[in-house]
Amino acid sequence: MSSGISRADVEYLAGLARIELSDTELDRLAADLPAILEHVAAVQQAAGADVPAMSHPLPVDNVFRADEARPSLTPEEALSGAPESDQQRFLVPKILGED
Repeated sequence: MSSGISRADVEYLAGLARIELSDTELDRLAADLPAILEHVAAVQQAAGADVPAMSHPLPVDNVFRADEARPSLTPEEALSGAPESDQQRFLVPKILGED
């Protein structure tokens, strides 16, 4: 039974996907790709028209809280434990010798 997928087809598809394949990989995929496509077709048939497409098997709810302003530290309070600060920023020693 001829699959209709040649080594040249696999090489062309790999080029479109910008995937570099060796000669051995091209030969193996030319032989394996028909079976892979058969499995994909079987999975596509498993879900009927009444089953919606989804990205997750379970519903995913937004777990983020609302972005609300809350009291926080003032710049002075945040920098109170810093050894050195300048213009409301932490001062750290240079480690790369750059300005």
